Amino acid sequence: MNKFKDDSTVILIDALNLFTRHYVAHPAMNVNGDPVGGVIGFLYAITNLAEKFRPNNIIVVWESGGSPRRRAIYPDYKSKRRPQKLNRQYEDDLPDTVENRNFQISFIVECLNLTPICQVYVKDCEADDVIGYLSKYKLKKCKKLIVSSDRDFYQLLDEKTLIYSPTWKKIVSHDEVKEKFSVSPDNFCLAKSICGDPSDNIPGVKGVGFKTLSKRFPILKDKEDVTIKEIIEISKTSISEGSKIKAYESISSSEDIIRRNWKLTYLDMSNLSAFQIKKVDESIDTFMPVRNKIGLMRCLIKEGIQTFNVDRMFLSLGAIGL
Repeated sequence: MNKFKDDSTVILIDALNLFTRHYVAHPAMNVNGDPVGGVIGFLYAITNLAEKFRPNNIIVVWESGGSPRRRAIYPDYKSKRRPQKLNRQYEDDLPDTVENRNFQISFIVECLNLTPICQVYVKDCEADDVIGYLSKYKLKKCKKLIVSSDRDFYQLLDEKTLIYSPTWKKIVSHDEVKEKFSVSPDNFCLAKSICGDPSDNIPGVKGVGFKTLSKRFPILKDKEDVTIKEIIEISKTSISEGSKIKAYESISSSEDIIRRNWKLTYLDMSNLSAFQIKKVDESIDTFMPVRNKIGLMRCLIKEGIQTFNVDRMFLSLGAIGL
């Protein structure tokens, strides 16, 4: 696992994103009547991904309390996030608890420690930044499949990087993003910096959304790596030539907001410290794959989970880490 061949395929999983999808929707319960849908759904999702894509390695990246660096840039970053609404139904209308959610996450970590799947957890940084670093630097020469429904990862799409959306249940490619948003993935971070991101409580330029942006700035679709400076210059030039389009005026007067948002949304090493990068590297380089099928069976039985097919999971993971 500490050596990656240039032609190897690595699945990078945005763990909390994938877990939350199953936690809010999967109604499974253990023999004691406790919700375990997040556990069952997550483990089956990994099994399905391994069966479908036959990767050489799987890396699960966990969230670890958010990014102090981003909050230093913008204190209200992610401050208004609402709790996930649960879609699962129980006869007794069993209430959701933080304790149960945390238990399910901890239990998944315990289960995966018995498999050849590598897990990465580094304090005070976001999974997005870790995946961005792994994709662009640590595993640059590998073929990568990022598993997440988070559109922030679109900026990482290239000839060696694809995204699998658990929501859409399909691959999201460079061309598909370009077609759907009329913005090249190379410029997706810039577009988000202008339009903002309500899910992360990042306000953008007032009145400018993706549709308006792509219409007024076709360069975002046709040219790679457009800069903030270019967008500002186009806006100011259009105004000087007599354009009355409000978007140009709004953008030209919002350069500080756009640059701040870029720092919040760009996935690179800028939001990771040298110590955090070192910890990520150590997690990858020192990882030793484990194949303890009996241990996983016992672990599941101990928590009253009887509906998960351990044999199928280990069969799907047969070539992982070898």
